[in-house]
Amino acid sequence: MSDLKPIIYQLFPRTFTNYNPTRKKDGSREENGCGTFNGITLKALKAIRDLGATHVWFTGVIRHATAAYNNPSITKGKAGSPYAITDYYDVDPDLAENVEKRMAEFEGLVERTHKQGLKVIIDFVPNHVSREYKSVCKPKGVKDLGQTDHPEWAFSPLNNFYYLPGEKFEPQFAIADYEEFPAKVTGNDCFTAHPGRNDWYETVKLNYGVHYMGGCEKQFDPIPDTWNKMLGILRFWAGKGVDAFRVDMAEMVPVEFWKWVIAKMHKYFPQVQFIAECYNPDLYRAYLNAGFDYLYDKVGMYDYLRGVTSKNWPVEGITMQWQRVEDIRDKMLYFLENHDEQRLASGFFCGRGICAEPAMIVAATLGINPVMIYAGQELGETGMDLEGFSGMDGRSSIFDYWGLKSLQAWTNNGKFDGKMLNEEQKDLRRFYQKLLTVARDKKAITSGLMYDLEYAQGEGFNKHEQYAFLRKYEDQVLLMIMNFDDRQVDVDVRIPKEAFDYLKQAEWESASAVDLLTDTAYKSMPLTSQQPVHLTLPAWKGVILEFKKTTPKKGK
Repeated sequence: MSDLKPIIYQLFPRTFTNYNPTRKKDGSREENGCGTFNGITLKALKAIRDLGATHVWFTGVIRHATAAYNNPSITKGKAGSPYAITDYYDVDPDLAENVEKRMAEFEGLVERTHKQGLKVIIDFVPNHVSREYKSVCKPKGVKDLGQTDHPEWAFSPLNNFYYLPGEKFEPQFAIADYEEFPAKVTGNDCFTAHPGRNDWYETVKLNYGVHYMGGCEKQFDPIPDTWNKMLGILRFWAGKGVDAFRVDMAEMVPVEFWKWVIAKMHKYFPQVQFIAECYNPDLYRAYLNAGFDYLYDKVGMYDYLRGVTSKNWPVEGITMQWQRVEDIRDKMLYFLENHDEQRLASGFFCGRGICAEPAMIVAATLGINPVMIYAGQELGETGMDLEGFSGMDGRSSIFDYWGLKSLQAWTNNGKFDGKMLNEEQKDLRRFYQKLLTVARDKKAITSGLMYDLEYAQGEGFNKHEQYAFLRKYEDQVLLMIMNFDDRQVDVDVRIPKEAFDYLKQAEWESASAVDLLTDTAYKSMPLTSQQPVHLTLPAWKGVILEFKKTTPKKGK
């Protein structure tokens, strides 16, 4: 993605610069407000860059179903799901100040982002579209999805959708003013005309040439029509200056398509990159081999760090998580929050953002792989609002018009100065700024070796509550020590001779260290296999110690 370790800042434009404090349950755009492309100013982007980010993932850019423009009966919430696309060649009108110039406003956002030295990521949603998909902004000569389909055929590689001939779309709940005959297959591989509330009922599955009802037979020769249409869509957005695509539910689309389309894209846009939302570890290597640059590490590292933080799982198990994917670890995207997951500070996770600091240090510094945070995470956003379609579930709604209190305090009506934050929020944001900047700028983290120290610890180190590892690049040596305990502890971290051998690092009997997170200096802290590093760590805190060799004073 860049010469730096990728640090991705995910933001949801709908909420990011929404300054309206109304927060009415099920409120409309007019009542509750909505952020815009233009609201994400150079000042806002500079603040994101200064936080440590290298990339911004703008979530929910492409036009999707909303209650104002589409049938509310098959739209989730007033604002709608950003993953129920209605036009792949358009942007969300809600995000525009001037709806007629909405694409120009998005292009301006891309230009501003690049001007601040940041890369642009948007979603690509390849598996499904809104039931009311109809492109009015497609380029001249492009045929719409389904335009040449044969709905009387349940399956054909010539079709863009899957059909249920002779059946009317009748979900297991009441809908009004919407008819679909024959019914199309629902987006979550629901091959019935009667999806339920827990299905992705507002979407329809796209057809990439896999005959699911025919034993999953693959008909890829000649190239299915959907493949070429998706290539055209990707080329369109890359042509707008998009640097990378976060691919929604990539594993629901055949790996053969990805190998084909990513190779094609690299002929037109050699630098464009792809991040896969993929939850099946058995498919990880196949999707990387197909050309993906990075994969979500959700079912491994995310789940385990959550368990350590909120369920008292043993910290030493972190080692097993990175070892399980050791051969592809550099390709795994670490995160503790995104739009799908519960907020760290919610009552469903750990209750306060500061309690996740040690887990975040692990996520940001363990490897050279990317790390991502979600806007508001650095402010301790709780997600404990009853927005409307989204209940009080610890998540910030992607279905409703809403203003997030934490973001509104930081953005301060467009000043982006954080003056309305409370002291705990300011402290938490300072922590993230220090951590992410270190992760972005220190060669030991962006390019160096890692040595896990957990196995070598003994008395004075609780492997259920503490974790430690080294990072090294040339003469730069960093030691990370994290305390997941809810009380202050004294720790002794042993560094075995094997670590010095592996890292090709000399032992320094005379050395000093500085904690890069707090600037605390330790004038005498030897880096040897003979003497453990001794520290006192507060509850739910960690350190990143940078060691320097010192010259011992000559005796008189």
